[in-house]
Amino acid sequence: MTRLHLLLSGDAAAQRRSLATTNAPSFCTNILIIIFGAGIYGFTVGIWRAPLQSAYTAIKFPLMIRLTCAGNAVINGMLAQILGSGLSFKQTSLAILMSFAIAAIILAGFAPITLFVWFNAPALASADAILGHSLMLLTHVFVIAFAGVAANQRLLRLLETMSGHVRTGRTVFFSCVAGNLFLGAQLAWNLRPFIGSPKLAVQFLRDDPVRGNFYEAVWRALGHLFQ
Repeated sequence: MTRLHLLLSGDAAAQRRSLATTNAPSFCTNILIIIFGAGIYGFTVGIWRAPLQSAYTAIKFPLMIRLTCAGNAVINGMLAQILGSGLSFKQTSLAILMSFAIAAIILAGFAPITLFVWFNAPALASADAILGHSLMLLTHVFVIAFAGVAANQRLLRLLETMSGHVRTGRTVFFSCVAGNLFLGAQLAWNLRPFIGSPKLAVQFLRDDPVRGNFYEAVWRALGHLFQ
């Protein structure tokens, strides 16, 4: 069974057998899928702003995913063992990496659709540039959310199968997802921009990438909303 077929089949039993024989090629194959799948999609994220921004985002998008996996590897592995999932550190890392690889494949599949939206959205140089930016932003939020939900559904089924108990599998799943969301949101803040603001210059990173954090920005936005 090829790696792509294994990831997309949704066969939790086959994925469980794959995790039982974790090795370096398994990790490398999933990482390559993330690089190419998320890179292709990342290109479509930044293309509305400028070709250079699309190249930057094609690099940063898969980088953000890999850093999220690496940053949470130890915590997720510890939680999986403490909660009695039966997964080792290596197996937990590969299971989460597999879920991100599935998301990357789904995102790559959506690339032609997001390119179609970009082609028909108001251009950067038009009077409706703000509308174009908002349209691209909402499109990508929806697509990324869909890919994340689909990939995490597969991860949940795998953890339930591995743990042998639905409640344990779900507890491990929500613990892992919470950690990934927490770190992923912050990394997205530090690695901004992705789409690129119509009023700001094209940059690989902002001049102050480590200043502030995602959660402060959300808090300020809520404050402005309810003033």
